[in-house]
Formats: sequence, C-alpha cells, structure tokens
Amino acid sequence: MHFLRDAPQFLFFTGKGGVGKTSLACATAVRLADSGKRVLVVSTDPASNVGQVFGATIGKRITAVPHLERLDAIEIDPQATAIEYRERVIGPVRGKLPEAVVRSIEEQLSGACTTEIAAFDEFTGLLTDCTLIGKYDHVVFDTAPTGHTIRLLQLPGAWSGFLADNPEGASCLGPLAGLEKQRQRYQDTVAVLADPRRTRLILVARAQGSSLLEAARTREELKAIGVGDQHLVVNGRMPKSEVSDPLAGAIYRREEEALATMPDALRELPQDQTPLLPFNLVGADALRSLLLPDAPRPAIATTAPPRDELPSLQQLIEELEAAGHGLIMLMGKGGVGKTTLASAIAVALADRGHSVHLTTSDPAAHLTETLEGAVPNLSVSRIDPRVETERYRRHVMETKGKDLDDRGRALLAEDLRSPCTEEIAVFQAFSRVIREARRSFVVMDTAPTGHTLLLLDATGAYHRDVTRHLANSQSHFTTPMMQLQDPEQTRVLIVSLAETTPVLEAAALQEDLRRARIEPWAWVINNTLAATGHASPLLERRAAEEWPQIEAVHHRYARRVALVPMHAEEPVGVTRLRELASDLAGVNSSARTRLGDGPHA
Repeated sequence: MHFLRDAPQFLFFTGKGGVGKTSLACATAVRLADSGKRVLVVSTDPASNVGQVFGATIGKRITAVPHLERLDAIEIDPQATAIEYRERVIGPVRGKLPEAVVRSIEEQLSGACTTEIAAFDEFTGLLTDCTLIGKYDHVVFDTAPTGHTIRLLQLPGAWSGFLADNPEGASCLGPLAGLEKQRQRYQDTVAVLADPRRTRLILVARAQGSSLLEAARTREELKAIGVGDQHLVVNGRMPKSEVSDPLAGAIYRREEEALATMPDALRELPQDQTPLLPFNLVGADALRSLLLPDAPRPAIATTAPPRDELPSLQQLIEELEAAGHGLIMLMGKGGVGKTTLASAIAVALADRGHSVHLTTSDPAAHLTETLEGAVPNLSVSRIDPRVETERYRRHVMETKGKDLDDRGRALLAEDLRSPCTEEIAVFQAFSRVIREARRSFVVMDTAPTGHTLLLLDATGAYHRDVTRHLANSQSHFTTPMMQLQDPEQTRVLIVSLAETTPVLEAAALQEDLRRARIEPWAWVINNTLAATGHASPLLERRAAEEWPQIEAVHHRYARRVALVPMHAEEPVGVTRLRELASDLAGVNSSARTRLGDGPHA
C-alpha cells in the first residue's frame, strides 16, 4: 500500500460520507500496531463509530482497544466537550458575579459555535501535546465527512488570523482574552498540518463519479491551506471475478468508467485500491482482511429472509403527499444515499403537481449533479456556508452597524470575521427553510448525522432563548424547533444501509431526536442487495448479512420501513430518479408491500 510507505506520525483519513474512512483508518491502525508500532486512533466525527468497528466501548478518554496490543483510541464527543468547556469558563465566576451576569454568560455559551470551538480545542490540543503524542509512533485521525473536515482543518488558520487582527475585540464566545493564550497552539497546529514529514492526508473515495469529484475538490481546498502530502485510496472495488452476475458486472463496468474519467487533480496522487469484501468490517480479523488479503476471514452468518413484506419508497411518497405540504427531512450517516432519496422524493412530489423546494444543509452534497436537469414545480437550493455567512455579515452591518461611527463599524466588522459567525448564518438559513414548509413541500437533504445534530442544537438553543424571553408575554410565537417537533409540519425519514454500523448509528440518531421531542416518521433502508436477485457469490454472501439488520430495523426501531434495492445503474438524472420513486427497480416479492407490521418502537 503506497499510503503506508514511510508513514509519518499523523495520518488523516477523509472523504465523502460512506466511502469507508472509519474502516480504512481502523484497519490501518491495526496493521501498524501488528507491526510493533504504538498507535492512537482519534475520531473527530461527531457521529463516531470507531467503537462499533472495534467491537468495544470507546469514549472521550484515551482507551486501550481490547485484544489489540499497542493500540489505543479516543472519540472526541462534541457535546460532552462543550459541557466541559462551558464549565471551565463559568465555574470560576459562579458565586462571585451576580446571578444575572452568570446567566448571560451561560446563554452566550449555549450555541452550536461553542460546541464547535470546544471540539476544535480538543483536536488542536491532541495534535500539539508533545507529552501525549510522544507516547505514540502514529496517530490516526478518522475524520468527519469531507465538508466538515475541511472546516476543521481550516479553523486553526482562521482563528490564528482572527486573533492576530482583532487582539482587543470580542467573538461570539465573549472577550478574546481567554482565547489569546491559544494563539500559539493554533499556529503550531497549522505548522504540523503543513509539514509532510509529520502529516499525510489519505483521500478515501469509491469508484464513483460523485465520490471522486468530491475527493478532487477536497484535494484542492486542503492543498490551498498547506496540506501537501496527499494519497488516494479507492475503496470497495467490485472484483472482476464477479462480472458474470448482471448486477455485479454493471457495477464493475460503472466503476471502470469512473476511474477512467477521474479528475486530473487525482491522477497525480499515489493511488491504492481495496476490494469489496463479503462481510462487514467489524472486529480485528475483518479489519486485517481489508489490507492483507491472505489474513483469516470472519465467518459469515446465514439468515433467512423475514416473513413480513415491507413497503416500497413509492408507498411512503404516497403517504407523504397526503399532507399537502410540510418539511421532509432525510437524516442519517454519510454515504447512505440521502441526497439521491431526497431528490427522488422531490421529483415525485413535483411530478404530482405540488410546489416543491429541494435543498441541502450538507456542504458536500451535489443536488444539481444528482438531478441533471430541470423539473416543473421544483426549485433547488443549497445552504452554502460561505454565501450565508456573507449575507449575514452584510445584514448585520446594514442594520446594527448603520448608526455606529467609523470605529464602531470597524470593531463590528472585525467581530463578524470570527469563524463562529458561520454557525449563526447557517442556522438562520435553516430557519428560513423551515418557515417556507408551512405552505409548500420542502425536502431537505441534511448533512451527516453528527453535524445535523449540531444544527438542531443551535435550533434548540434559539427556542430556549425565545421561550425564556416571551414566556410571560401575550405574544404568540412558533420557533423552528416547535415546527420540527410538530408531526403535522415535519416528517423525518432516517436513511440507513442494511449494515451493522449504519443501523446502530441510525438507532442512536433516533434516540437523540426523541430526546429533542422529534419523532422520526419512517426509516428507509437503501441500496439493499437482499431486495434484488443475483448470482454473484460475493453479492449473495453480502445479501445474507443484510437480513438480520433489516429484521432489527423492522421489529425494533421503525414505525414504518421501506426497502430500496441496489441499482445496476447509478440513480443519477431525472429519469432514473423517477424510476427509483415509482418502484420500477423491481423489489422482489419477498421484501415488499405491507405497512405497519411488527412491534415497532
């Protein structure tokens, strides 16, 4: 493997959601530990599943991975980190300052930007703690999906610049005196990321056009901030030995075409490929098999298909249409197909004569590439963090800044350059979309799980603030959170694959939503091999592993569940999206059409 040759101390794995970053990062850590190296795995993904992959409980403290010598792991938990961060700020002044002042500070530190800066602080602390990292030969970072990883790696430079240009100002976290001491740490982080002797970035992609395009964009953005040592790994290739099967053959040819036409920015990189395996990459033996083809392989369970029949996507769309309007949010782990399913649902509703707005909060989503054409009654947008941030800054300067003198306007402009401003701007754009759903259909393709929860956290903070200030007034108000909690206004579809890790992560997402009093409306299990017929031994074995997960969703988690089969052709373009939504892909009779069976959650 090229990316393992002369490996530096820090290895970052990044890429579009669902390409296998966590599996590859963990497999790399096992390979290095097996070779005698001391290794630390760090997950910076808010929806981390490193513990699930290792089959162990990994938390926000460095933990030895059971049964694997020389290997430790840690998952940066943004919510827990934010609580600790707030307490570090508020604890010393509690009981010393007036209660009203303490409450004001607590409100100031209750937003999503505090969660981001707390997790970012822990990331930079790990990267620059010489005592800690001196214990390890390699530190392997399993990062969040691309768009948010780019932001994480850009933040050290952004905060360094902000502190340098605004030494006496304030950010949305309060006076910068508390952040000033971090300046050297942020500068050290920038230096580490830019040093090819210390840091290597591994771009993980599938042999798919959208995945490779995202990898190319990531390469250019991170190259611009100095991350120069980059490698490409094309993960999960369909073996040529399976091409006699129609579905496997179509996938193989599609992958060959995608690789033949990959962006030039990727061709110049050292490249590796890993094969599609017939089992889930959970546990040490499975992880070793990814990088060592001759390693012992785990046993494959065989499970009979469920007796109950399950509905199709078309049936869910018919139920969604009955409401006449509302917000339809698709949530789930990166790479499960939220963008495709959101596009298919939006096209189907627009074809039925409804006014539909299709939008995304995912920085790495490509709705226009998925649609490849216009549809009557359908408008498409994207909550672009850069665009929204500039709009927000302009609005604040035109309103709050209009009556200030030159010095006041300059100080306000400096404050708005804080990286936290982006979080506020994205939340405001999200709120506009929610309001629009009161009179028409809005279909939202959300960012991967962890970052969607951060957005909902901002929504909850705003709701608490409004409620606190208006609780004793006679004003009628509806906050965005209240609309999300209203099942007549919002329907959440949790999207998963029929694999262990995506199902467990989706179940955890459902619990997080329920704690926020948002009840998921349905689950969609996407790209199922179990719902198709095939002769490939590899696909047959993978299909057998899907049934236990489908049964778990159907009987333990979902009020409604639909299966969407894997397609021979990638569902890109309006015609194929219509086929997906109209159930023309041919879900076999053992896995279709009956709603509401089973003792659901």
